[in-house]
Amino acid sequence: MSDHATYAGGTHENGAPRQSDAHSLSLGANGPLLLHDVALVEKLARFDRERIPERSPHAKGSGAFGEFEVTEDVSAYTKAGFLQKGVKTPMMARFSTVAGELGSPDTWRDVRGFALKFYTEQGNFDMVGNNTPIFFLRDPMKFPDFIHSQKRTPDSGLRSGNMQWDFWTLVPESAHQVAYVMGPRGLPRSWREMNGYSSHTYMWVNEAGEKFWVVYHWLSEQGVHNMTNEEAAELAGSDSDYHRRDLFEAIERGDFPSWRLEVQVMPYDEAKDYRFNPFDLTKTWSKKDYPRIPVGRFTLYENPTNHFAEIEQAAFSPSNTVPGTGVSPDKMLLARVFSYPDAQRNRLGTNFNQLPVNAPRTRTNSYDKEGAMQFHHSGAAPVYSPNSYGRPYADEQSISDTGWEADGQMVRAAYTLHAEDDDFGQAHTLVREVYTEEERQELVKTVVGSLADVEEPVLSRVFWYWTQIDQEVGAAIEAAYRAGAEQRVPGNLSVDIDA
Repeated sequence: MSDHATYAGGTHENGAPRQSDAHSLSLGANGPLLLHDVALVEKLARFDRERIPERSPHAKGSGAFGEFEVTEDVSAYTKAGFLQKGVKTPMMARFSTVAGELGSPDTWRDVRGFALKFYTEQGNFDMVGNNTPIFFLRDPMKFPDFIHSQKRTPDSGLRSGNMQWDFWTLVPESAHQVAYVMGPRGLPRSWREMNGYSSHTYMWVNEAGEKFWVVYHWLSEQGVHNMTNEEAAELAGSDSDYHRRDLFEAIERGDFPSWRLEVQVMPYDEAKDYRFNPFDLTKTWSKKDYPRIPVGRFTLYENPTNHFAEIEQAAFSPSNTVPGTGVSPDKMLLARVFSYPDAQRNRLGTNFNQLPVNAPRTRTNSYDKEGAMQFHHSGAAPVYSPNSYGRPYADEQSISDTGWEADGQMVRAAYTLHAEDDDFGQAHTLVREVYTEEERQELVKTVVGSLADVEEPVLSRVFWYWTQIDQEVGAAIEAAYRAGAEQRVPGNLSVDIDA
C-alpha cells in the first residue's frame, strides 16, 4: 500500500545523505558527543516519540488489505454505489481484542473487534463491528465505566474478576453478551475463523427514497472454529501474538481468507412494533422473522508492508457513511458517530484522515482546514463558504434521506420496551436453545474459573445473575464454585476471564 524508494545509503529526514547510521559524532574517538550531530539528535528525538497513544479499547490487533465484490442485486434496498451488483471495492480489515493492552495476549477470552474500511468511489465507508452480534450495553453513558471495569484496578494495576463481575451484575442488560462471551465463541481459534457483525442497526435507502433498517453479517468462509480454555492458556504463554501471526502467515502463503456478506433487512415502518426493540444493541433480530439476504464477499490478499503506518494508524468510525447508507436511532451507535473520530483526533492528530491508510480515494473539497500535520490543502482558494470566487460549496436545504422522525420530551431514560423486551430472555435462549449440553458444561467451568478473586456482595450477585439467565446453569455455577472454593486463590485471574 506504499511506495518504495531505493537509497544508496541512509538520509536525514530532510532527504540529505546521512554520513553514518551506526556511529555518533564525538570529539575524538573517546571524547564527548556533540550536540550538533544532527543524525544522532534526529534519531533519538524520533525514537522518543515513536509511540502514539494506543487505542483505549481494541489496542491489540492487526489486519490486511483486500477487495469486496457484490455478487447479488440489493438495489431494491440501497442506492450505495459500492453495494451494486458486480462492483469491486478495495478495502482493509482490522481485527483486535477489546480490553487488553497493546502487548496483551491474543488468546484472552474477549470480544474481538471486526473493523472494515471500504475505499468507495463515493468516499470511505466504515463498518466498525465485533465478532458478536450484540454488545454489553444499550446506553453510551455506561461505556467508559464498562471499559474501566475490564481494565485494571487503580491500586495494584492488576486485572480484577471482582471488578468485572461487579459491573456486569449491576447492569443486567449485559447478560446476553456475557453469556455469549463466556460460551464457545469467546475464544476464536483464529481471526480467519470467526464471523463479524455490525451489531448495530443501520439504514439503507434506495433510489426511490424508500428506507430500510439493516444489520450486517460477515460470515467466515473458513468456518467458525474456537479453542478450549486450556489451549488459550497455553498459547497466551507460548505465543501471545498467535492470531496476528496466523493471519499474516496465511496471507503470505497464499491462503487468502474470505467472508461473505449477508444482511437482515427490516422495512422502515416495521421497527415501530417489532417484538424486540430493533435499535437495542443488546438484542438480535430473529432470522425467522428477517432471513439473511446474500450480498457479496470480501477477500484479504495483501499484508501490510508497514504495520505502524497501515494498521496502527488506521482509523475507523461509523460516521463514515456514503449515499444510500446511514445510521439509526441506536443510542450506542449515535454516540460512536461522535466518539470514534474524536478519539482518532486525540490519538493520531487533527488531520488523521489525510494519512494514506485513511485517505479516501476520491477528491475532497472541505472547508475544514489547518491543524497539526496538515498535508493536503486548498492552496489560495477561498477558505470560507459561501464565497464569490468559484470554489464550490454545499448549501442544500432538504429533509435528510437517511433521517427518521422523532418527537417527545427530553428525558434520560432507557429504551421504550417492546412486547418481548427484557434483559435476560435472549441470553436464556442462547444458553438453553443454541448451546449444546457440552457447551453449557464448559460455560459453567469458564464462569467458575473467572470467580477466583470475586468477593461478597458481588459473588452472590453473580449466582443471582446466572440464575436469571438460566435456572439450571445458575445452580450449576454456584454448586461448582462451592465444591471447589477451598482450592481458590484470591486474585489469581485465569484465562477464562473475559478480557
